[in-house]
Amino acid sequence: MLLLPGASALSRFRIDKLLAAVRQLEPAIDGLEAHYVHFVDLARPLAAAERRVLERLLESDIAPAPPEGGLRLVVMPRPGTISPWSSKATDIAHGCGLEAVRRIERGVLYTLAAPGTLGAERLRALGAPLHDRMTECVALELAAGEELFASESPRPLASVELGADGRAALVAADARLGLALSADEIDYLLDAYRVLGRDPTDVELMMFAQANSEHCRHKIFNADWVVDGVAQPKSLFGMIRNTHAHHPDGVLSAYRDNAAVIAGTVAERYAADPVTRDYRYTAEPIDILLKVETHNHPTAISPFPGAATGSGGEIRDEGATGRGAKPKAGLTGFSVSNLRIPGFEQPWEGPAGRSPRIASALEIMLDGPIGAAAFNNEFGRPGILGYFRTYEQRVAGDPPGVVRGYHKPIMIAGGLGNVRRSHVDKADVPPGAKIVVLGGPAMLIGLGGGAASSVGSGASAADLDYASVQRGNPEMQRRAQEVIDRCWALGEHNPILLIHDVGAGGLSNAVPEAVAHSNRGGRIELRAIPTAEPGLSPLELWCNEAQERYVLCIERSRLALFETLCARERCPVAVIGEISDDGELV
Repeated sequence: MLLLPGASALSRFRIDKLLAAVRQLEPAIDGLEAHYVHFVDLARPLAAAERRVLERLLESDIAPAPPEGGLRLVVMPRPGTISPWSSKATDIAHGCGLEAVRRIERGVLYTLAAPGTLGAERLRALGAPLHDRMTECVALELAAGEELFASESPRPLASVELGADGRAALVAADARLGLALSADEIDYLLDAYRVLGRDPTDVELMMFAQANSEHCRHKIFNADWVVDGVAQPKSLFGMIRNTHAHHPDGVLSAYRDNAAVIAGTVAERYAADPVTRDYRYTAEPIDILLKVETHNHPTAISPFPGAATGSGGEIRDEGATGRGAKPKAGLTGFSVSNLRIPGFEQPWEGPAGRSPRIASALEIMLDGPIGAAAFNNEFGRPGILGYFRTYEQRVAGDPPGVVRGYHKPIMIAGGLGNVRRSHVDKADVPPGAKIVVLGGPAMLIGLGGGAASSVGSGASAADLDYASVQRGNPEMQRRAQEVIDRCWALGEHNPILLIHDVGAGGLSNAVPEAVAHSNRGGRIELRAIPTAEPGLSPLELWCNEAQERYVLCIERSRLALFETLCARERCPVAVIGEISDDGELV
């Protein structure tokens, strides 16, 4: 491993903010500096000229020297993961001819000024406000960077032994894995595995929990609706769909894909002819796709990445509509409880009663909008509309101490775009079509988000809450969208038969959706799934919600064309299976 210094990592404003947070843990700390440090994994030693190129790329040749003395903490990516910065930097290094560079990672070296020394555990504890524990770790020595490039064997498949008291075993697994299963779902699983005559695997339980979560299945909205003892003719979803049922004119797709589509006006599209490659105008309908969704639980737990991946997921939903579409403009919105701004508290703001695991309303409004805007901007889609409101109220008749409000926040992500009329509907997928994963690698982040979003905030274990929050990589999503754009631009030659984004439940939701569309089956090679963590177990590999991924079905005869487009856009792609005609997913 080669270590190279980098530039100052943070502005003075950010340093002052972090210093204040560190001093709350250790008042003796009276200064803080932050400098980048680069960890480079090499296939061979670099020649002198190659090293000079790398040092210029990383600005190591002009980097200021970190201050001497003081207490040192190194914040670096969590071993076993590949950071978004790394994927970009490594590609740039390869583009500059540095083929000996396997991978570049970046950390931050924090130097703390203190009058004395601190023990290792106490010093490590000061790293809490300096890092995101989902994607980063804290070390005391730069040499710990070697762990970034270590590999490990895959963890094995696990089973839940039902034994004599199968229900108790499933209840324990529910709590341990954060499945958010209801009592009747546990009973259903117990009966099903008794009929099968075997124990369930952890993958099966996690897959069942995500696919059947309230987040994915909307059981409450589809349930019978009873008002004052009188059963209503429509469920909540039935009421929502009622307008479309009575006035479907102009609606091309609703309630059946990742976004809705309405008919647009005829206009001239300027694009390259898919055969001659000559640019020309073509008159065609410019149909409009629309999507709005929420990302409440992740934003409540970790506002910046929660809101960022809320916008990112909504963008993917637009791109994954029909046989591929184009996101164009976004919106974000936030509903929170009273802000309680320090030094600016208002007479109507009483004491906060939130769970300690949920960010405060003020933290959400300081970090959430920036997270959403950052993803939109870095992806390349303007966020043109937004709102936020605060609300708390005591209601007559409520027990003392009950205050209604947006204690669990509402984070809304939405947007609109365009889709070609011939691509509004997903195509029938024939046996033999290839099942493809487009985008970033699997990582152990965002595990169990569908279930975690289906329970009250603070009702699950703290580690499971935090593990359910994804982390975004807008640059990787941009690459994937460029591939989708090149495909739909081919018109009738579009190689994409079907596309779904990877969201809650990970591939365990997206792949079955793709397979079930044409009432087909599928054969999946689990270890063909690209991963940044070789040690992932089958559960972690199949169910993680690492972002910026899509599942596509590609016509076999056009797979080579599709792979060529991916290579041109430098977007990772992998064939993980094939559609079968037996109705089984294996």
